[in-house]
Amino acid sequence: MLRTTIVFGFCLLLLAPTLSAAHTTPAAPGVDIALLLDTSNSMDGLINQAKSQLWTIVQEFAAAKKAGCAPALRVALFEYGNTNLPAREGYIRQVVPLGDDLDALSEALFALQTKGGDEYCGQVIDEAITRLDWTAAADSYRAIFIAGNEPFTQGGVDFHDSCGRAVERSIVVNTIHCGDHRTGVDGKWAEGARLGRGEALNIDQDREVVQIRCPQDDRILRLNEDLNGTYIWFGAKKERDYFGSNQSVQDENAGSLSPSVAVKRSITKAGAMYRNSGRDLVDSYADDRDILDKVPTANLPEDMQAMTPDQRREHLESMRAERQEIQAEIAQLAAARDEYLAAEMQRRAAAGDDETLGGAIVKAVRTQLAGAGFDR
Repeated sequence: MLRTTIVFGFCLLLLAPTLSAAHTTPAAPGVDIALLLDTSNSMDGLINQAKSQLWTIVQEFAAAKKAGCAPALRVALFEYGNTNLPAREGYIRQVVPLGDDLDALSEALFALQTKGGDEYCGQVIDEAITRLDWTAAADSYRAIFIAGNEPFTQGGVDFHDSCGRAVERSIVVNTIHCGDHRTGVDGKWAEGARLGRGEALNIDQDREVVQIRCPQDDRILRLNEDLNGTYIWFGAKKERDYFGSNQSVQDENAGSLSPSVAVKRSITKAGAMYRNSGRDLVDSYADDRDILDKVPTANLPEDMQAMTPDQRREHLESMRAERQEIQAEIAQLAAARDEYLAAEMQRRAAAGDDETLGGAIVKAVRTQLAGAGFDR
């Protein structure tokens, strides 16, 4: 299940390079998302849609603002209905806790395998409510998206109770039935959404996601390579190596699906939703100007360990400036790409992605964020 809580703790200070170290920014509005995915035998198409549309979903949150601030997004992932999982635990696994590491989330999605099984919707919703550290902020948006195809009534936990618990915690429950509308209604998926005060959606999990190549794509992908070069991973050597290699691996995973998916990931990486504070010095510096004084020398990259404190700060500022320049160019290209894509979709009379996992989530999120006081 998509354990979807990704937190970005502050508004993007990268956009305000002249702020003093003493300046503080208001806390960004919290957005916690838990994605609960059925990984039984028939759900390979659903997992493929999740992998290919992750960056499309994240971009929807990137477009949202409240009081001028981008949301602090955290995403969690659960899987359920897979007989590789212990029966005593309801064939449920928390794959990723609520957090802001999008690369770790992508890695987890690409590692999912289907097999099974019995799908206990009420129980997995209950697990997500209980196990995740949902933000308590009054102005936050908290939502569960559960996707599957078997009756919502299976298992020992009554979905009426778990959806009721969600509402008590101000967590919206959105249901995504993989199949036709009538079957979903008969299987109580619409009833689950009604009780959870969310949207009842139906998708074709085997539908191929529309991918259109745009003139800006090649340049964006080249800039993504330059962007990777601005990351200064810190921590124990094993952690530094993992962060850097996993970023590249997730680039490759996106590209293995299609060039368009790789481009969408690159655009996300250039925006406010892709944050690595606590892992990368540049992002951490945006939140804490004294970060270099707090990181032990042994936890810095090898080339920085031999530098003087002034040289380290100069290097960090240089990487920060270079990243901002790359991000700005990608943002310009992304805007032009959106215009081209809209015109091309209209020319082709393409049906769009409404009947896919990403399309369903974007549709619900757009409405619900507006209701929670966010604008675009």
